[in-house]
Order: sequence, then C-alpha cells, then structure tokens
Amino acid sequence: MMNPSYKLPDTPDFFQTTSQFPDVFAPRQAESHKGTYGTLAVVGGASGMSGAVVLASTAAIYQGSGKVWAGFNQTALPFAVIPERPEIMLATAEDLLKRKDISAWAVGCGMGLDETADSILNIVLTQNQDAPLLLDADALTLLARSNPETREAAQKRGNLILTPHPAEAARLLGTSTQAIQQDRMSAVHTISATFQAVTVLKGHRTLVAAPDGTVYTNPSGNAGLATAGSGDVLSGIIGSLLAQGIPPFQAACAGVWLHGAAADVIKHSSGVETGMLAGEIAPAARWLRNRLMTDKTKN
Repeated sequence: MMNPSYKLPDTPDFFQTTSQFPDVFAPRQAESHKGTYGTLAVVGGASGMSGAVVLASTAAIYQGSGKVWAGFNQTALPFAVIPERPEIMLATAEDLLKRKDISAWAVGCGMGLDETADSILNIVLTQNQDAPLLLDADALTLLARSNPETREAAQKRGNLILTPHPAEAARLLGTSTQAIQQDRMSAVHTISATFQAVTVLKGHRTLVAAPDGTVYTNPSGNAGLATAGSGDVLSGIIGSLLAQGIPPFQAACAGVWLHGAAADVIKHSSGVETGMLAGEIAPAARWLRNRLMTDKTKN
C-alpha cells in the first residue's frame, strides 16, 4: 500500500519528467504478468555485507521487476528468507550465475574483492551477453584492477552500465579523486568511451554519459542521499528498469532521477534530510513513479 503521507515538491520538474523518460512512465498493460516485467539478478553480498544485496534487491522489487533474485558471494545463504521481503528469491552467487532466465544483472554491491568476486566479474562479462549488465561498487574496483582481457570483455559486451562514485572513477582512469572532481564532465566522457558503456558518475548533480557522447545532468536529490546503502538502492532501481526492458541510457537517467527525486519527496514530506535511511528511498521512489504515471494518464 502506498504511503498517503508523501507529497510532491512544488517544482515543475516533477511534471516535466514523464516526457523525458516515456518508457519508464508508460502505464502497465492490463493483460500482463510477472514475466512481462523481467527477472533481475542482484549479485554481491560477501560475508558481512549481505545488507547491500538486500537493499538493492528490495529497491528493484519496489520499482516493479516481475521477479528478483538476490545472489550472495558466500558459500551458504546468510538467511533462508528476507523476512520483510519474502517476495525476493535467494541463492548463492555461484548458483545464480548458472541460471539462463535472467533479464538483467546488477553486480558488485558488497561483493568483496577476493578471488571468487573476481571470478564472478569475469563470468558476467563473458556469459549471458544479451542481458543488460550493471556494474557497481566492488565490481568497478575489480574492473579497474583487471587484466587487459577482462577490460576488453567489458568493452565488447554491450548493454553495459557502470555506476562509479568519484573514487571508483579515479581507479578506472588511473588518476586521483581530486582530478575527477575537478573535471567531472571529462571524466564521465572518458570512462564511457573507454568501456563503451553508459556511465553514471555519482555525486552532486550526477552525470550520465552514453558512448556516443550524450550526457544527462541530473537535477534531483539532496544531501540526505549521503548515507550508507544509498548507492545500492540506486543500483537496484536502475537494474529493475533494465529488467523491465527500458533501454540502458534511459534506464540510467530515469533511475538516477527517481532516486534523487525520492529523496526530495522524503525531505518535502517529512522535513528529514539528516538521518535519511537508504531503506526509505525505495518506497518513496515507487510512490513517485506511480503518482507520475497517474498524472500522465489523467492528462
């Protein structure tokens, strides 16, 4: 049930956005089923970091994926079920990587940097190449450290989204975080061109670049997003849109906007910015997407 206490900020941006991301805000067809909206696999969650996968998977199910798998880089499942979200299916990363029915992958949240994590990265880059792939967090660090063959596999894969924060972007380009922040536009262009991937350079006014040079500057969001797990939620939102068949550049731009706009909704509705929790973002993003879909239908 949607929270009736949410309120839209009094800005025209919220009503103009549906035209920017038409596939995201198209109403659902009456004759549809869970298979219509794809299956997302979220892979990460090394020991002690299970929450990263839970946050990303929860955000994905809230954003409308038909089915979501949470895959943990552990020898055994850390728990039998996510009590608050039993809709999410659980597997070890090893078992999940064997599945052939995945519509999109989101890999890296809390995954760790061990040999098993490195193997996961290589598998997702070379298998299931028709399915869009999002790499975040530890997967980006591993990619930055990888051998030329792995980097070449990333460049050739297609349908790839990279979501670095400035320090991860610096690792990918072999430079400093300060250098990234001094020229964010150049950095996001270079990463996107180097890896032939849609690149989301996170931060204040997040930038999203396509390999053809197109760049989207995100206007939404506030400092409440500076909290643990916020990036995992973003990965889940974008991954969910990918699984639903939204093209990668539009999925990345819309996901970034929804993530930030959800934080704006929370701040406007409750006055909370300091102490905003990552787990609060996904329900607000769900409410916002549905609200804007409803407004679009009325118009």
